[in-house]
Amino acid sequence: MSNITNFIFQFGQSLTEEQKNIFNKYGVIQFKNFVDKETVKDFITEIQNVEEQLISSGTQKVNGIPLKFGVNTDGRKFIQRIAFTSQYSKTLSNFLKDKRLAQLAELLYPYEGRIGENEKDGLVLNHYVNTPDSEYKQLGWHTDSPRDIFLGSRIMPMLNVGLHLDDYPFEKGGLRVLAGTHNQGLFKLLFRKKYFVDNDPDPKEIGFDIEAGDLTVHDGRLWHRVQRSSFFGDESRRRVMYIPIITGAYKPRHANSPTPFYHKLALPKLEQYRETFRWSNLKKGLNLSRIAADNDVRNTVNQ
Repeated sequence: MSNITNFIFQFGQSLTEEQKNIFNKYGVIQFKNFVDKETVKDFITEIQNVEEQLISSGTQKVNGIPLKFGVNTDGRKFIQRIAFTSQYSKTLSNFLKDKRLAQLAELLYPYEGRIGENEKDGLVLNHYVNTPDSEYKQLGWHTDSPRDIFLGSRIMPMLNVGLHLDDYPFEKGGLRVLAGTHNQGLFKLLFRKKYFVDNDPDPKEIGFDIEAGDLTVHDGRLWHRVQRSSFFGDESRRRVMYIPIITGAYKPRHANSPTPFYHKLALPKLEQYRETFRWSNLKKGLNLSRIAADNDVRNTVNQ
């Protein structure tokens, strides 16, 4: 296990050929100080306002995507995963129009990418904290590809773009990736590890030294996980806004959209089934040649 050193850049006026080549080979890249510290504070304030609005209104789902609730360090209820966050904040919606974010779609060439503000789960806020009552302390190994299968389409390239709102050095925990696995074959993409159940460190994984305002970009087909913090309480707090840059047909979600099957599973609680979770239903239900959804799939889940 090592921290990332060769994939760290400053974002200039545009992506460089070196940055594109690094990403094509390894499937991951980090941009330091993508936004300044004052902007980070503004975004945190916006997120807190959105959270208060959703809790006070009793909202349980946004466009069919469930909110994930937990108990904060002060004993109060809070939301640990918010989908379509920008729907409730003009400031966050305007951020998604940043020209630099649009340029990241070049990393999907030859596919044409776009920011999926109203598609999939939209702008997602993940809020990790290591406490006994937290629902999000860590997240097991996974790729973002099975979601396409459940939504009835073939696996399409996408970028998972994370804007980090807290300092999170490598030693503290956080994002871990298996660089280069976005170029693996289909079988390894689906079966290299047990989705979300396996959270063991991998000898080949790499991590990040993160400062608030940094941006990480990884290919959705890359195997990745979130390592539980070595700290507890407020010191363990990790907030990341994830911006999906996607390809394929435009499929916006709305207030009456159904809840996808994989969101009906309590993903953070799958850890307790580490030894008993089995892939037999997935292997029987998945048509590998078509890479399409199958109604018999029962055990594949997504972030």
